[in-house]
Amino acid sequence: MDQIDEKLIEILQQNARMPLKAIAAQVFLSAPAVSARIEKLEAQQLIQGYHAQIDRQKLGYHITAFISLDLETKRKPEFYGFVQACPNVLECNCVTGEYSMLIKVAFPSTQELDTFIGELSRFGKTSTQIVFSTPVPPRSVSVVTKN
Repeated sequence: MDQIDEKLIEILQQNARMPLKAIAAQVFLSAPAVSARIEKLEAQQLIQGYHAQIDRQKLGYHITAFISLDLETKRKPEFYGFVQACPNVLECNCVTGEYSMLIKVAFPSTQELDTFIGELSRFGKTSTQIVFSTPVPPRSVSVVTKN
C-alpha cells in the first residue's frame, strides 16, 4: 500500500459515494486507475464494504445500550448464534475484564430492551448501560502505514 492507496482509503471513509472522476482528480490519476486500485484494496479486504450512516432515532430506535455479559466459554457457540440472529444487536465484542462480552444494541423502547436482557440472562450475568448522548459518534480511522 502506497500513499495513493492511503489517500483513497481516507477519501472513501469520508464519502464512499464520491464519483471516481472526483477521486481521481484528488489523487492525480485517471478514473480507470483509481477503479483498479479500489478493486485491489477490496480484494485485499482492506476495504470490506460500503455502508449508509442511518439516524436510528428517526427510524424509531430511541434506546441505544451497551450490555456487558459474563459468558462461559463453553456457551459461546450457542450465544454467537443467538446474537447473530438478533437484528437489534449492532455489535458484539469479546473483551477483557470482569465481563467477557460487550454488546451494543438498539431498541424502540426500554420495555423491548428489558425483554432482550431477560433472554440474554440465560447465558450469564449482565450489566447494562443506556446511552444518553454520543459526543463522539463512530468515525474513520487514520491510515497508518508500516515502514
